Amino acid sequence: MYMNIGKFSAVVATSGAALILLTACGGTDSASTGGPDMSTMSSSAPAATPTSTQSGAGFNDADVMFAQMMIPHHQQAVEMADLAETRASDKEVKELAAKIKAAQDPEIQTMRGWLAEWGKPLPTGGMDQGMGHDMPGMMSEADMKKLEDAKGAAFDRQFAELMIAHHNGAITMARTEQSQGSNPEAKELAKTIENAQQTEVAQMKKMLDRL
Repeated sequence: MYMNIGKFSAVVATSGAALILLTACGGTDSASTGGPDMSTMSSSAPAATPTSTQSGAGFNDADVMFAQMMIPHHQQAVEMADLAETRASDKEVKELAAKIKAAQDPEIQTMRGWLAEWGKPLPTGGMDQGMGHDMPGMMSEADMKKLEDAKGAAFDRQFAELMIAHHNGAITMARTEQSQGSNPEAKELAKTIENAQQTEVAQMKKMLDRL
C-alpha cells in the first residue's frame, strides 16, 4: 500500500511538472506569434504612404509642353523614316532611317503614357504645331510632299538635309526640358534624345559629304 501511494505521488509530480512546462511553452509561443504580427503591421503601414504620394506628383508645365510637342515631332520623323524604306537608295540612309523609327516609336508611346497619367490632353494641331505650340525643326507640308516625291540619290540627300534640321529642332526642345522641366523621367528622356540626335546629326553631315 505504501509503495502504491509513493508511485502515485511521483506520477502526479511528474505530470504537474510537464503541465507547467507545456503551459510555459504555450505562453511563449503565443507571445512570439503575436509580437511579429504587430510589428509587421506597424512597420508596413507608413511605408506605403510615400510611394503612393510620389506617383501622383512630380511634373510641371514644361514637362507637359515637352511631351505635347515632342510627340508630333517624333511622329513626323517616323513618317520621314517610313518614306526612306521605299525611296532611299543609299544603304546608310536606309539603316539610319530604320534606327530613328525604332528609337522614336517607343518614345512616342512613353510620352503618351505620361500625358494620360498626368491627366493632360494629347497633342492636336497641324503638321507644324502641337497644342498650339510652334515646334522647331518641323517640316512643312510642302517639305514633306517634296520628300515624298523624291527617289534614289535625290531622296537620300533631301532626307539627310531635312532630318538634320528636324533633329536640331528636337535637340533645342530637349535642352529646354532639361533646364525647365521637373519630372525626372521626362528630363532623362530629353537627355537621351539630345545625345542620340547629336550623334545622328554628325553622321548625316558626313553622309552629305559623299552623297
